[in-house]
Amino acid sequence: MPNIFSQATSVLYVSEFARCLKAHPTLRATRSLSAYDHFLALCFAQLTFRESLRDLVACLASRRDQLYQMGFRGSLTRTNLAYANEHRDWRLFFAVAQVLMRRAAALYLPTDPDPDSKLVAFALDSSIISLSLKLFPWGYYPRSRQAAAKLHVLLSLQGNLPVWGAITDARFPDMKILDRIPFVAGAVYIMDRGYLDFTRLRRIQKVGAWFVVRSKCHVNYQITRRLPVPPATELIHIRRDHVVRLGSPRSMKVYPHELRRILIYVRLQKRTLEILTNNMEWSAEDVAQMYRSRWQIELFFKWIKQHLRVRGFYGRSENAVRCQVWSAICAYLMVAILKKQLGLTKSLYEILQIISVNPFEKVTFQDLINQQSPQPISTNLQNSFVFIES
Repeated sequence: MPNIFSQATSVLYVSEFARCLKAHPTLRATRSLSAYDHFLALCFAQLTFRESLRDLVACLASRRDQLYQMGFRGSLTRTNLAYANEHRDWRLFFAVAQVLMRRAAALYLPTDPDPDSKLVAFALDSSIISLSLKLFPWGYYPRSRQAAAKLHVLLSLQGNLPVWGAITDARFPDMKILDRIPFVAGAVYIMDRGYLDFTRLRRIQKVGAWFVVRSKCHVNYQITRRLPVPPATELIHIRRDHVVRLGSPRSMKVYPHELRRILIYVRLQKRTLEILTNNMEWSAEDVAQMYRSRWQIELFFKWIKQHLRVRGFYGRSENAVRCQVWSAICAYLMVAILKKQLGLTKSLYEILQIISVNPFEKVTFQDLINQQSPQPISTNLQNSFVFIES
């Protein structure tokens, strides 16, 4: 019976990892620590919340009898892992993450999608990963006068799973990441105002996809027609719904199509949002709800920073940071795939906690999840305790 860690990593086939390794081979033949050993070690560190390489090696060395069954074949030492973090190509971990992203996206698709009512929606955003300038001088970020890296994620709102990602310098403008994203016709891309660039938004228009993006105050429009405003609700108030064209000649040349401009007053936050979309048929309430769903990607960034190792790092080089961040994404995706395949009802947080304290247990994952929790102490038993003051 394989242990819990082996069952969690079994969602990634060894043949798939081999194809990724073939696309991104090591500079020279590995002797003591293979690329797969390196990947498994970093995933184990993520799933069990290891604090350092020394902590990781000590934990694995305590159960040497199970390492072979877990997939390890090389010598797991702190020196080998530190060297691999600094010199192994991080693009291998990115390629593995892409494989897991595709599998997770296929599993979390609706079973009976209705093309008239259900759209494939994605939320795009970035998050700053703070680093110590003293330890990571290569990541100097002038805005905070510290070091940092930036994680860009395209999150599928069907399952809240990443389908594309990138790690860049913290100074990299958000709008330029639109040049790298492979847009899909018929999908909806929901973005904040940092991605407002009409040259790049026109690319989404040409592909045949939709976008919902927050506008900026300095953009000039020419109103072509006014649409009826729906009645206000307890949460939002649609103040205006206009079909517009860009006002300046340069903007008209860059984006000559019509746009939908919707002004939304959010009652709880007491502020007005100006939303742009290239879809003229959706209701204003639907556009407001779509932009509201963008908050899921903020929750995703908060979740991985709280529950995975993307704040304290095992190496100081840029390659080590990238390897660790992508291994965190891989661990998140493997747990999400396992949850879907086994039909588990517990949350990802609960499953991660169970894996972290039972990585070497040789039981099926279903049996471990379905174990009955300890019965609470009865009232009669509680009353039977006698406390004697000294």
